[in-house]
Amino acid sequence: MWKRLLTDIVIWLLATLLCVLWRWIADKSEILTYFTLFACMAGAWIVLGLLFFKYWHSYKEMWYWQDMLCMIATGVGVAALVHYLLPLVPYSFSMTVVYGMIGIVMALDAVAILALHYWKFALNMTVPAMKIEKRKDAKVTRASEKRSPESIESIHQAVLSLTTEEDYQLLLDKAKLDNRQTKVVATTDRFAFLQIPNYQYKTLVDLTLLNDARGINKRFCIVNEKLPDNGHYVCCYRPQEYIKSKMLAKYPKGINYIVYTFWFLWKRVVPRLMLTSRAYYELTQGRKRMLSKTEVLGRLYYCGFEVDEIIPMGHIEYVFAHRHSQPYEQEQIKVYGPLIKLPRICKNKEIVYFYKFRTMHPYSEYIQNYVFDQHGGMNIADKSDNDWRITTWGRFMRRYWLDELPMMINFLKGDVKLVGIRPLSRAMFEQYPKDLQDKRTRCKPGLIPPFYIDHPKTFDELYASENKYLDEYFRHPLWTDCKYFFLTVNSILFKRMHSA
Repeated sequence: MWKRLLTDIVIWLLATLLCVLWRWIADKSEILTYFTLFACMAGAWIVLGLLFFKYWHSYKEMWYWQDMLCMIATGVGVAALVHYLLPLVPYSFSMTVVYGMIGIVMALDAVAILALHYWKFALNMTVPAMKIEKRKDAKVTRASEKRSPESIESIHQAVLSLTTEEDYQLLLDKAKLDNRQTKVVATTDRFAFLQIPNYQYKTLVDLTLLNDARGINKRFCIVNEKLPDNGHYVCCYRPQEYIKSKMLAKYPKGINYIVYTFWFLWKRVVPRLMLTSRAYYELTQGRKRMLSKTEVLGRLYYCGFEVDEIIPMGHIEYVFAHRHSQPYEQEQIKVYGPLIKLPRICKNKEIVYFYKFRTMHPYSEYIQNYVFDQHGGMNIADKSDNDWRITTWGRFMRRYWLDELPMMINFLKGDVKLVGIRPLSRAMFEQYPKDLQDKRTRCKPGLIPPFYIDHPKTFDELYASENKYLDEYFRHPLWTDCKYFFLTVNSILFKRMHSA
C-alpha cells in the first residue's frame, strides 16, 4: 500500500512541476495559487483512491485491468469534483490547465502501472524447473533385431517427408534406423517423449529442428530419462552461421550488415535479457531461434549427454551424442545476459564469483573440456587455440581487456587487489603443479597478473612467471606490487601489450 501511495505522490509532484512551468510562462503571478489547487487535487486523488481500492493491494495481487479501472475511476472522480466545486472558489483558474493536470497524472499513472505489471510478467516464471530424479543403472529392454522391409520403407518415407535422401542414408548408417532398438521422433512438443517407455530404445532420433523446439533443456532431460545407460541420441539444428551467411548474401553490401544487426539483436540479444526474455518467447513461441554450435553442445552436456560426432548436411548439422550421466541440477530459467558471474578459486581455496562481460556463446562453460580435447589442450590464456565458443565481439573485448572491467566490482568489494596472480577456474587450477597451487592459495588474487610483464609462451614459462612473482611478494609485498604495476603500465603503453 505505502509503495503505491508513494508512487502516486511522486507522480503528482512531477505533474505539478510540468503544469506550473507551463503556467509560469503564461502568468508568473498565479504560481502559488495553482500550487494550492494542485495540493488539494492530490489530496482528493488519494482519498478517492482509497475509496476505489486503489491502494489496498500490491500490483502483484491485482490484474492489470483492475489497476487501470481503479486509476480511471479515481481520475474521473477528481475531474467531477473539480467540475462542481471549482466555480465555488473565489479565484479564477484556467480549466485547460486544471484538466490538463488531471490528464497528465492519469497518463503518468498508466505508464507506471504498465511498467510495474510488465515487470511482474517478465519475472514471473510460472513453469517450475524440471526435477531430476536419480536412477539406478538401466539397460535397454528391447531386443536387437532387424525391422521388416515394410517397416523400413515406412520410416524411409516418413524421414523423406522431413529431410533428404542423403540425410536418410546418413541416419540409416549412423543411427541404425533398420534396427528395432531405434525410434524416430519428429514433433515440436517435447512432452511427446514422455509417451516413450523408459529404456525400451537404445537410440532416439529427433528430426525436429531445435531452432523450432520450445523448452530445449526439458526436451533433452526427458530424452535422458528415457534412454538406457550409454543410450544414443541424435538431434539436428540450423547453425546461426548459416543464417548469417544467407542474410548477408541476400541484401546488398552495406545494407546487409545493418539488416543482420537488427535481426541479431532481435534473435540473440532480446531473448537473453531478463526483462525481455519471457515476452520474446510468448511472441515467437520459441520458433526460428538462432542457435550456435556452442549453445547446442553446451545444452546437451548440461542435460547429461556427451557428444560423439557432429556431421553437417547442407544447412543442417546432425549431432550424435550418448547419455553420459544425470543432467545438472536444472535452473528455473537460464538467462545469459551481458554481465556474468564466474566461480574462481582464491585465497584459502575459497570460491569467489567474479564479474565479467560475456564474451562466449551461452552454455560454453559446460563444454570446456570438450573444446580442450578437440584442440589438444589449453594455452596459457585459459582457453584453447581457435576457441569457437568466443563470439566476434568477445574477441575484441578480450583483446583490450574490456571484458574484465566489471571486475572493478570485485576490487571494490575487496575480493582482489590491484596486482596479483590471476584468479583461476577449477579446470585451469587443477592443471597447475601442487606446490604452485599451495602458493597461489596463500594470497589474494589481483587484477593485473605478472604474465603481462613476462609474456610467457608456454605453461612452464607461465608457472615460472607466477613463482617468481609469488616468491618476491612473500618477501616484500608492497614493493613487489608497486614494481609490477609500473612495469605493466610500461608494457601496455610502450610495448603495445594486449590481452589474449
